[in-house]
Amino acid sequence: MLYRKTALRVAAPVAVLALALTACGGDEGKKEATGKAKPGARATGESATGESKEGLVSATYDVTAQKVELGTEAETAKMVSDPKAAKGLIPAVAHVKYTYKSATALAQSPRVSYSTRIWADGRRGTLIVGAADGKQGCENPRSIKGWKKGESHVLCETYLVPEDTKKLEVHWSDQAGEAFVWKFAADK
Repeated sequence: MLYRKTALRVAAPVAVLALALTACGGDEGKKEATGKAKPGARATGESATGESKEGLVSATYDVTAQKVELGTEAETAKMVSDPKAAKGLIPAVAHVKYTYKSATALAQSPRVSYSTRIWADGRRGTLIVGAADGKQGCENPRSIKGWKKGESHVLCETYLVPEDTKKLEVHWSDQAGEAFVWKFAADK
């Protein structure tokens, strides 16, 4: 009995120490045991890997926010039905590169860009649907059919943000809800 109590007294602190050491450690940005990058902040040019629901199947993508282009208030006036309501807002276009990683070719237009958002100084911008169509460097997702493994496309999303924005973030979430964030300066 004395042996058992002594063994428990020694084993308990060792177990607590092992758990504490496991919980610590600066592993932010490193890959998990599955090989997927952990959610969170990404450096410019750094990709994130995640799954997106494409119809009835899940597709795996490498995602990289390349840049955010800012427009003018005059451009905003052309995009909206009520320019007075959009006073002080400018378009921000996120250029995001998606590389298809799944083995089976994607038969339909991709939906992967649907979970891309632009945040300006900590607040989510207002989506303008279809505003990036035809913009230089942006592909129309409706024209992409038969997307094969290893192919990359740049899809863009346009959001209205305040004209005096200082910091921009591109957020992309995979189907599990894990968010990846790229930060950009609001260069005009």
